Amino acid sequence: MNSSSASISFSAYGSLRRYNAALLVCISVLYVSCLCVNLFLVLVIWRESGLHRPMYVLLVHLCLSGVAGSSSVCPHVIRLLLADRPRTSLAWCLTQVFFINVYSGCIFCILALMAYDRYVSICKPLLYRSIVTPARVRALLLLVYLSLGWSSAAQVVLTSRLRLCRHTVDKLLCDSLVVARLSCESSAAVSVFGLCSAIWVVLCPCVLVLGSYLRILPVLLRGSGASRARGLRTCTPHLVTFVNFSAVSFFGVIYNRLSDRVPEAAAVLTCVNFFIVPPLLHPIIYGIKMQEIRQSVKKMMKKKMIQM
Repeated sequence: MNSSSASISFSAYGSLRRYNAALLVCISVLYVSCLCVNLFLVLVIWRESGLHRPMYVLLVHLCLSGVAGSSSVCPHVIRLLLADRPRTSLAWCLTQVFFINVYSGCIFCILALMAYDRYVSICKPLLYRSIVTPARVRALLLLVYLSLGWSSAAQVVLTSRLRLCRHTVDKLLCDSLVVARLSCESSAAVSVFGLCSAIWVVLCPCVLVLGSYLRILPVLLRGSGASRARGLRTCTPHLVTFVNFSAVSFFGVIYNRLSDRVPEAAAVLTCVNFFIVPPLLHPIIYGIKMQEIRQSVKKMMKKKMIQM
């Protein structure tokens, strides 16, 4: 078993030294903006009792998952950009693997729950309150967090048992594939478990989302103009969010497999594109597209202006 005191060096930072100042400013501004936008939307939903409904509860968890994902990576990248010798302990590297896995799984699973919520709301509106109850939403969210926590912890434990022969990686951060490539021998257990986990946290939610919209689309097409417009208003933010995160996840997987053949700048773009852009865009998309959120924001702003 590896010692938690072993260190991992990140060679990718060496080739980016001349861009350090620009990268620090860019990543810091994007990260702070991500925190502010997500926490503001969470505050709006928390303050407005009219938004205490399943769809908005899921949106709060989507925002918090984005904050957790970007916070597990951005401070680490900023710290290594400032360091003379970019390195971290193996224990912290494995901790980052855990949170990255939970983050990506949470986004897909919560988007799947949101798709099911839209399906019931549009296709079975009379049964919505009896099917999508607050207690059931809480139970499903708890199931998501427990299952993702367990699978991520199991993958970290399996990865930590690999004996490392190398301690230098050519990326900006850690993931399970990075650590596995440092080992002296290939591990079928890690590979098989990683594949099964990916199927569970990515493929199954994607199938649920696609299945939900295959049911929703005919209902919208058969409805009146007003009901079709209302349905599209509630579905569009979710679809844009799902397509956006699926696209950045796909390119992230491609980069992981071809990282030895692409320029170092791709490491920065992949990091920003996966851990900052989606959490930053998701609350903005919902804030712009969903009328109830816009109205709640305007109401809060008016109250603040009156109090001033």
